[in-house]
Amino acid sequence: MLGPRFRGGRADATIGVMINKIVQTMAEAMAGIRDGSVVLIGGFGSIGQPNALIDGLIEQGAKDLTVVANNSGVGHVGLARLLEAGRVRKIVCSFPRTADPVVFEKLWRAGRIELEVVPQGTMAERMRAAGAGIPAFYTPTAVGTALAEGKEEREIRGRKYILENALPGDVALIEAWQADRWGNLTYKSSARNFNPVMATAAKTTIVQSQHIVELGALDPEKVATAGIFVSRVLHVPYGEPTVT
Repeated sequence: MLGPRFRGGRADATIGVMINKIVQTMAEAMAGIRDGSVVLIGGFGSIGQPNALIDGLIEQGAKDLTVVANNSGVGHVGLARLLEAGRVRKIVCSFPRTADPVVFEKLWRAGRIELEVVPQGTMAERMRAAGAGIPAFYTPTAVGTALAEGKEEREIRGRKYILENALPGDVALIEAWQADRWGNLTYKSSARNFNPVMATAAKTTIVQSQHIVELGALDPEKVATAGIFVSRVLHVPYGEPTVT
């Protein structure tokens, strides 16, 4: 876990005491999100999707957004509701067509939304690269397909690769199971999914957490996101999630 900084071998305890990333209202959590932002939204389908934060973003009013997510939303809640509100100009995802992409299908057929399809592993690696400060990388995924059109191709040791750019976000909206006031996070089973990697890839990471715990209560071995990557935490209790 992220701890106090050390100066001359001694912890600067004052800094540790002052750090508190927990906000009290949704308005505080959503403050400063601008029109045209790239917003990374965690979740795999509805599992681990920060629906409360998405509703808060709708209320906040930012528009002309580019959203990066695993899929294009289900039903009329969460991400689908954001699309339906007309706030998204473009979506970058792996599965635009799922069991119930009602809203996306309607917008796509009407020419009211742009789509960039990215293989799931490539999307995760593009965000991981952004968080690690890597501008681009080569991958064999999608070589020879329509998804490789217009991208640099290179042969390395007899195998063809295409160049994929890192995928940073202005904002990440993620869901956590537990958080402390320094912003250290744990996740619940499969609800972890894209949330940790998105937390590292954004300039501002905003978290809805089901539980807020005292500093020191988290098992360091279970902390999947260190507080250094987190900007704001909002307590959103909602009961036990459905886990797949």
